[in-house]
Amino acid sequence: MESQLGLLEQSFDFRYSSWVREALDELPDCFTITDPCISGHPIVFASNQFLKMVGYSRDEVIGKNGRMFQGPDTDRRSVMEIREAIREERPIQISLLNYRKNGTPFWMLFQMCPVFSKEDGRVINFVAVQVPILRKSRRNEVKLCEDRAGYRDSVFRCCRREVCSDTVRKSTRESVSSHDGREDEVDEPCEASELEKTKASAAIDNILSALTHYSEVTGRLVCRKRCCLNGNAQLVATLNISLRRIRQSFVLTDALSPDMPILYASEAFLKLTGYDRHEVLGQNCRFLSGTDTDPSTQYQIKECIRIQQACTVRILNYRKDRTSFWNFLHISPVRNASGEVAFFVGIQIDDGCRNEETQRLKPEMKQLSVVGAVKVAVRGLSMGASTS
Repeated sequence: MESQLGLLEQSFDFRYSSWVREALDELPDCFTITDPCISGHPIVFASNQFLKMVGYSRDEVIGKNGRMFQGPDTDRRSVMEIREAIREERPIQISLLNYRKNGTPFWMLFQMCPVFSKEDGRVINFVAVQVPILRKSRRNEVKLCEDRAGYRDSVFRCCRREVCSDTVRKSTRESVSSHDGREDEVDEPCEASELEKTKASAAIDNILSALTHYSEVTGRLVCRKRCCLNGNAQLVATLNISLRRIRQSFVLTDALSPDMPILYASEAFLKLTGYDRHEVLGQNCRFLSGTDTDPSTQYQIKECIRIQQACTVRILNYRKDRTSFWNFLHISPVRNASGEVAFFVGIQIDDGCRNEETQRLKPEMKQLSVVGAVKVAVRGLSMGASTS
């Protein structure tokens, strides 16, 4: 568990430097920062105020998905709206019912926005601000009942005043109980006030300002809006969520750009080769070759790419630490909705690691399943983009 937390922190610090945590914790806001590039889209930072609000410790939150704060009365439609915003990599502001560690529900204004890499336009993080919504409905009902009690007393001068007073006392007790957090109201949706919406937007601005500043320290710049990308890079950036669901080792290269740079590398590929994502993106796949890589095999790959045909080879490749491995490699062209070869997908299997799972499913079948998943995602999204 501790090693996993350490890796998540290193991933966050790698982008912004370790100083960013202290700066973010000085902000008076409740917020989390998640990393969609890591499997499970985990929380990589949670502010002190957020931890205080939900009652969890830092170790209980880091590495978990934000769904841990949902409960039985959380509106499923609101959750789906948030998921759709993540998939489309766009901001969202919505009222949401969440739960503290002790099980008590509370209404909050949830405002989320993506953080983009200035270099390649990929979504690096999502910032999610949570502003507790103050319930005013009970207090308004108490005041209304008091006004009605006074009116009835003056007009009818009867025992109805006593009945209404009992109602006032009961309603007041309910209001105080709700205000103290012992009995939150969950019956009806709770809308945020303009002041609470302004507070959430201001918090987003302050957090993004801090992230932008500390990304400049490391030279790995981030920004609030996606930078201008060519068509393929833009498409892959939008495809990120779909591609992350594919668990095999693979890369997606840009067939329309000189030297076919890598636009996407899966987590399994990074684990297999030992490289970090920033060391892979923008490179040609030949960077995996080394002194003993067979030139004839390299030529075979080059020719298949030239004639836009699929091929399968066994090639000696090298990890970041320069240890070699036999790569059972399959390369296949991927066409967009107009039929043009826009990408090449390369699927890697370490030929020296044949475990039981690999024996049950032939390597060729695993490779073809990845090719199929990538083609469906690319064609579906590019077709939607062309008709919109």
